[in-house]
Amino acid sequence: MINSLVQNSLRFILLVLIQVLILNNIQLSGYLNPFLYVLILLMLPFETADWVVMLLAFMLGLLLDMFSDTLGLHTSACVFLAYARKSVLRYMAPREGYESGKKPNFRDMGISWFFIYAGILVFAHHLVLFYLETFRLNDFFSTFFKVILSSAFTLLTIFIAQLLFVTPRER
Repeated sequence: MINSLVQNSLRFILLVLIQVLILNNIQLSGYLNPFLYVLILLMLPFETADWVVMLLAFMLGLLLDMFSDTLGLHTSACVFLAYARKSVLRYMAPREGYESGKKPNFRDMGISWFFIYAGILVFAHHLVLFYLETFRLNDFFSTFFKVILSSAFTLLTIFIAQLLFVTPRER
């Protein structure tokens, strides 16, 4: 329990620093914006209480809004992701339920499961974030194109982070 708390706290600090200091400065033609910080919410253990996930999402979004000067965009997108996470996990749960001690990552759940899970939630996060940022229907298709490209780029960065930081399970 304490090991998980320390691990998640370090992940929180590291990913927020990477997002704020490096990734917020990357914008390739305005359509590719990587948001690796969503990995904090995606990798929370299955047993995490819903209210803790929502509170953590609110704090994470608020912290990013303060550093990015985006006035609640990240907060609303993170809280929406946290709310949707419960439904996605319930929908994707194995028939016998999630095993105790397993986490939503490549190693414990498999690559295909993780990418479906992460893909749905990252797309939902980006959809809320970019449409609230634009907040008009005139740019509907260009914003949707931005959502798709940024979601794909974010999933690529999540894949790389998973390869680098999730150790293979010993057999």
